[in-house]
Amino acid sequence: MQKHLIKNIAVVNEGRTVTSDVLIQNGRIEKIAPSIQVDFRVNEIRGEGKWLLPGAIDDQVHFREPGLTHKATIYTEAKAAVAGGVTSFMEMPNTLPPAFTQELLEEKYAIGAHSSLANYSFYMGTSNINPDEALRTNEKAQHVCGIKIFMGSSTGGLLVDNYLTLDKLFRESGVLIATHCEDEKIIRHNLAQLQQEGRPLTAADHPVIRNEEACFESSLAAIQFAKKWGTRLHILHITTARELQLFSNLLPLKDKRITAEVCVHHLHFTSDDYARLGNQIKCNPAIKAPHHRDALWQAMLDDRLDVIATDHAPHTWAEKEEPYEKAHAGLPLVQHSLPLMLWYARQGKLPVEKVAEKMSHAVADCFQISDRGYIREGYWADLVIADPEQEARVSKETILFKCGWSPLEGTQLPVITHTFINGQLIYENNVWDESVKGMRLHFNR
Repeated sequence: MQKHLIKNIAVVNEGRTVTSDVLIQNGRIEKIAPSIQVDFRVNEIRGEGKWLLPGAIDDQVHFREPGLTHKATIYTEAKAAVAGGVTSFMEMPNTLPPAFTQELLEEKYAIGAHSSLANYSFYMGTSNINPDEALRTNEKAQHVCGIKIFMGSSTGGLLVDNYLTLDKLFRESGVLIATHCEDEKIIRHNLAQLQQEGRPLTAADHPVIRNEEACFESSLAAIQFAKKWGTRLHILHITTARELQLFSNLLPLKDKRITAEVCVHHLHFTSDDYARLGNQIKCNPAIKAPHHRDALWQAMLDDRLDVIATDHAPHTWAEKEEPYEKAHAGLPLVQHSLPLMLWYARQGKLPVEKVAEKMSHAVADCFQISDRGYIREGYWADLVIADPEQEARVSKETILFKCGWSPLEGTQLPVITHTFINGQLIYENNVWDESVKGMRLHFNR
């Protein structure tokens, strides 16, 4: 196993930034102290002027394998994640075939074990007709991140809009339920109304079709089910000011039964950007008006929104160039999410300690992930070194996810210089060690 000694670095962890040395040994953080001396050979890394952060944990990605590998694979997207400082991910079930059975779910874990440079977990998928199979996930609560319910339309039959099925899932699930909340009837009604105008629809119509009402009504329904049965509910990608009244910061995160996520693109873009980027930022739920973005920032800072993720959803450029109604929804972000939030930290929009909290600590607490998400002695050494003074431009030449494009192209972002996964230095200034793969995440449930 590799041994590393990081010297004189600004350790960003648990609300503080303190200059320390950090010793990594046997895959874990062996020691944190103002000065560490060792009498054995180590790889010494000088940390002056740099930040050491816990690796980001992304609780919502779409890596497309199996079945949609023309867009992405677990290998390509995990590699992009590692380059961007994401050391663990949780991947969604809308592949081909969807992860509707325990056997199909375990096939994804096998792919991850063989090909993922980052640590991994995969959600169990649900449909209107597979609740009993989905609920078998209860038997492996320590080994699966959760059950995913699409309460708004997706692909491959993943929509769950039968209230009897929803009631059963919320009543009987012993694991976290993660929901995509948009009301399908409202979406269809809004789309039909716009289509009656007889004009070609554009990306600017997307937040009108998938509007505030569609998000609020669906999130409210999910919360009502969760409160009825005491279910552990995590609502993904909140996008509207109105939904924020459904969440609280009165309890510590570890005591919450209902939590919420915000995604980096909803913190960065607004509906004003459709004129420039069009279908590139078409995603579900939609990017909305500037006042929604402002409200999301405030709710993230005051802890009504608990974690920051990406919903990384790559599509080919050809799929994005289709007319609006045919263009695929989703955008690729996993390589640039942590650098983007570090850029905001450098602008004074939030403290760098808040970045570590929302992208690492809080995700580990929310999902009860064992020994990860913090820079603590004895924890797995999932660590990231960032240089806040060095910038790199997002460009096609540096993009690692398979689709090869990003809505952030041309943006200058702080640089991730080193990424450690389970104590292995996987990435160092564009040099890779792919000899060791990531681990399956374990959950303390």
